[in-house]
Amino acid sequence: MGEGLLLNIVATECPPAIEAKFNKWYNGVHVPMLFKYPGLKRVTRYQLLGESPGQAKYLACYEFKDAAALSNFQKSPEFAAAMDEMQGTWKGGGFDIKWMAVYQPLKTWER
Repeated sequence: MGEGLLLNIVATECPPAIEAKFNKWYNGVHVPMLFKYPGLKRVTRYQLLGESPGQAKYLACYEFKDAAALSNFQKSPEFAAAMDEMQGTWKGGGFDIKWMAVYQPLKTWER
């Protein structure tokens, strides 16, 4: 494995009618709750640029030092609290998690 942080990427989609609510919640509630876990080093959200049918509109990249930090995160009280809050806020539906995947670094180039 190369240098760098492990990425846990979550791809989401939501109807245009609730995008403002979804983004306000994700940025103001969901990520701050998850970020209470000290092993979570960085979170970056991305929005799809332009139209690309079949692709998720939003990506959230959660960065961890290593696989142990990610594994411990998934068992943590911070993660459990964020999942409980998410279920309560979105119990009637609203957004879809299209896919999730974990990637390890191979090589990094920087300027």
